[in-house]
Amino acid sequence: MQSQSHDFKQRATAALRDVQLQKAMANAKTGFIDKRRLAVQALPEFEALRTRAKEIKEHTLKYLDFYLEQFEKQVVASGGQVHWADTAETARHIIVKLCKDANAKVITKGKSMIGEEIAINEALEAEQFEVVETDLGEYIIQLAKEPPSHIIAPAVHKTREQITELFHQHHQQYGLTEKQTERAALVNEARQVLRKKYLIADVGITGANFLVAETGSTVIVTNEGNGDLTNCLPRVHIVTASIDKVIPTLEDMTTIIRLLGRSATGQEMTAYTTLTTGIKRTGDISGAEAFHVVLLDNGRSRMLGNEFHDMLRCIRCGACLNHCPVYGSIGGHAYGWVYPGPMGSVLTPIMLGLQEAGDLPNACTLNGRCQQVCPMSIPLPTMLRHHRIRQYKQGLVHGRARWALTLWAFFAKHPRLYHAGTAIKAKILRFFGKKHGYFQQLPFASAWTVSRDMPAPQGETFMSHWKRLQKGFNQ
Repeated sequence: MQSQSHDFKQRATAALRDVQLQKAMANAKTGFIDKRRLAVQALPEFEALRTRAKEIKEHTLKYLDFYLEQFEKQVVASGGQVHWADTAETARHIIVKLCKDANAKVITKGKSMIGEEIAINEALEAEQFEVVETDLGEYIIQLAKEPPSHIIAPAVHKTREQITELFHQHHQQYGLTEKQTERAALVNEARQVLRKKYLIADVGITGANFLVAETGSTVIVTNEGNGDLTNCLPRVHIVTASIDKVIPTLEDMTTIIRLLGRSATGQEMTAYTTLTTGIKRTGDISGAEAFHVVLLDNGRSRMLGNEFHDMLRCIRCGACLNHCPVYGSIGGHAYGWVYPGPMGSVLTPIMLGLQEAGDLPNACTLNGRCQQVCPMSIPLPTMLRHHRIRQYKQGLVHGRARWALTLWAFFAKHPRLYHAGTAIKAKILRFFGKKHGYFQQLPFASAWTVSRDMPAPQGETFMSHWKRLQKGFNQ
């Protein structure tokens, strides 16, 4: 997927004006949030599990080289192969070669964010392979020729009416000419088309939620079962995963899985949890004859031990997206690359550079909801601040913004001047805004007032207001 992160402002503006997108996002927003809240409330030990999961991931990252080598050893012992890819380009080259060596024509794919990160579909299609996404959401956006807008619900930006038109346009070639409008009928229509592809596929490509070092198993969690058909019916099974997906044991996996479903979709567990270990064995009724795992670094090893280290604990549940007011207003495509929302605003500048994705760390109110709901306790707002600091030090903040930050930094280092200045400003704004109680135009705040009114302050700073309240309480 080609990055367009540098166009964030324009894309965000277009998203806010997109009536269909706003309708789709409104439908999805409360569902994710309410279901997660109820699922967490029903599990008294949720916070204890968060603590344990963080410990597991931190232990693994500390000894990452050991566990990756152990995983490779177990994969080889079960008849598979591990391929190491330092960059996305290397990973694409490996996978294309594996498909050519298998004389493949049709390739089915399960949902994989690493597949999106390395743009594997484009690479395979350029070599004339027929690539079919089997996850319903991914299948929808493949037909629409769009990237995913959410890491667990790729087509969350689509309304049912849009999907109806999309299926009607593309499925007539399969003899499905009746336009379906009900959800169940649409799912059944997609199933009819995809079932035939499963049976003729030569290669199946899936992602991995976890890589278990002690057994060499790859783990996927799905709600549709498409991943099972993708990994066990074709002759060749290829797994794409990043190096941070490895964990030590099956017991560790079960701990984190208890957090994953609840955080992602509000389920105790997803409908399917599938472990794949090596090639088809004697007596197995299904399974691949060749098993390959492509392990991607793509900048992750550089994150170990630095200010972005905590991001390597991410289990891609999507909770930070679901609770982000910015993502909830503009959707995922505005972010311009594979990973949207708070986690994307941290990852994309690391992988593509701040020059390319400098707007993303600033597309955040720093309200902290993402950190609050993250099952792995990742301090996303702190890392976004680190990006902003890097931007300033690298001279990527220009013009009025740099001047304003320099001026603010001066006053912030002199508390008495800061408090005096804010008190005077509050009184002035109160005086000029008391007639209407708001401002339709305000110097240095045109980005706000161009689309909404700015409420007039009440005439005092928060600190003075708080001291006055405290004084009243103590009397």
